[in-house]
Order: sequence, then structure tokens, then C-alpha cells
Amino acid sequence: MRIFMTGATGFVGPALIKHLSTKGHEIVGLARSKTSERRLRSLGARPLAGSIVDLDILRRGAAEADAVVHLAYSFSPGDLPRRRLFGALLGGWPGNTVARMMQAITATNEAAIDALAAALAGSGRPMVTAFATMGVAGPPGARAERHAVETDLPDPRSPGHVRAVSEALVRQWAQSGVRASVVRLAPSVHGRGDSGLIPQLATAARKNGEVLYVGDGSNRWSGVHIGDAVSLFELALEKGRAGGVYHGAAEEGVTYKQIAEIMAKDLGLPVRSATSLQAKRQFGFLAPFVGVDNPVDSQRTQQELGWRPVGPALIDDLEGLDYFGTA
Repeated sequence: MRIFMTGATGFVGPALIKHLSTKGHEIVGLARSKTSERRLRSLGARPLAGSIVDLDILRRGAAEADAVVHLAYSFSPGDLPRRRLFGALLGGWPGNTVARMMQAITATNEAAIDALAAALAGSGRPMVTAFATMGVAGPPGARAERHAVETDLPDPRSPGHVRAVSEALVRQWAQSGVRASVVRLAPSVHGRGDSGLIPQLATAARKNGEVLYVGDGSNRWSGVHIGDAVSLFELALEKGRAGGVYHGAAEEGVTYKQIAEIMAKDLGLPVRSATSLQAKRQFGFLAPFVGVDNPVDSQRTQQELGWRPVGPALIDDLEGLDYFGTA
């Protein structure tokens, strides 16, 4: 099977390329730079030059493939088409600039989904798109009444909603002859080489000389090992149903305070409770995520796809690997 993949040179992408290649699949990866092209070739994939704003390239890559894995997502204003960027910056009252920018980012990423899915319309071919379980969490600081399940819809109060809102577009394409499904990944997809939320928060802690958690730190983050995440994407490609939603969470959740304490010990820094405002000063746009309570259930995913996570738990990886670059 020929699989077209966006986001192929991130953290999940290379692991997924290696895994799928061993099963005999041919991988074509979207490459936005010469460095990305070289990286893809070293992994045994064929690069296709372009970015998620090159809609003709996306349509071509999808049309020539038997399946699509869409991992890419851009929060960068620099990735916006020029007209959309200027519209966000200059299209109204300055106080609404951030909201307009978020809308422009969503529109840009949804245009990519449309381009990929349109090339598959009516074919029954699979398209698996990555989202985040954070998108169905509640607002920062609120205690979840129960674990998030696959049937939950995105919550507009969550800081992850700007991305999760596009799940509806995937569901629309699932009604147009595309076997389109959603994989919601845990806040921490962990393992050697992780460049996600926890390493980014550790970088902020080093810069500020302390590790923070919000309130009493009892809010929970779920996790999934990179190997288990990769196996879930494979199963979604093979067995995922049109409109299916699958949770890539191997454990229901550990408290953020536990994560912060391990980080502080490894970095040799003090750890303390902080207010939301103090967290914003240290973490910037990541601050709302730090205070989110996001316990996750994946039983439906495991039952439907036969997914069985077997990798190390998040705490084991944080304590066992050189996760914070201190070894």
C-alpha cells in the first residue's frame, strides 16, 4: 500500500514510517525543506516537496496514494497564506486580532484537510487524521467529572479547541466516500526523542529557574508511548471505520504535580504551586494546557480495533530516560 503522510518528520512521523515500512508499505512524505527531504530519504520514504498550504501538492499526494495519514498542523502565523494573514492582522478592531488569527489558523488547516479528502472522495480509501484528547477536555482549572471517551465532542472551553473544532470536517468527509477517521493523541506521546509538550515545558523551567504546577497540581494528563501510538495509527488505517474516533491514551492519567516533581528533580530546580497568571508568565501560550484536567478512557478504541498498548508508562519513561537532557 502506498501511504501519503503529512507531518512525516515530526516525532510520530518517523516512528510510523519505520513501522509501516517493515510491513511492506511504501511511504511518501510531505517535505517542506531540503532538510526534510534528506530526513525522509534516510528513513526509506520518498519525499514530495511542499507544505500544508500547497493545496495542489496535497491533492496530488493523496490522489496517488492508497491511504493518507495527516499528522501535520501549523500554529505558525508564518504558514498562513498572505491574504489570510493580512486579514487577521488588519481586518478589524485590534483587540480581536488574536481571535481572528485563531480563525485564520483553523481555516488554513481545514483547507489542507479538504484538499486531502477531496482527492479520496468516493473511493473508500482511508484517511487518518491526528487530533488531541485535550480538545475534549474542559477549561483550565476545572475538575473533569469523568474520563473523556471517544463519543465526546470537542469542548469550546478547552485550550485545545482551536484544533479539535476541525474534527467536524473529518466527519463530514466520512459521509462522502472517504474512510476518514480521527486519532486523538494523549497530551504526552512519550519516548526517546520526544519533542512535545513536556520537553517544551522543561525548556521554560530551565529559562526561569523553577518548575511550576497550577493550583494543587492534581489535574491529570494521560500518556501513550510512541510505539503504542504508532500501532494505533496502523490499526486505524487497516480497520478504522468511516467517522471513527479513537483514543491514543494508554493510561487514564497521572497528576501534573507528579510530572513537575520528576522534572524538578532531574533539572535540579525548585518546584512550587503557581497561579494561572504566574504560569502564563513562564509558559506563555502553553500555560492553559498546564492546568487542564484531561483523564482519558480508551476502552472503546481497544475493543473496536484490538489495540493493546504495551509500552512503558509515562512516569517510567520520565524517570528512566534522559528526558530532560541532564545525563
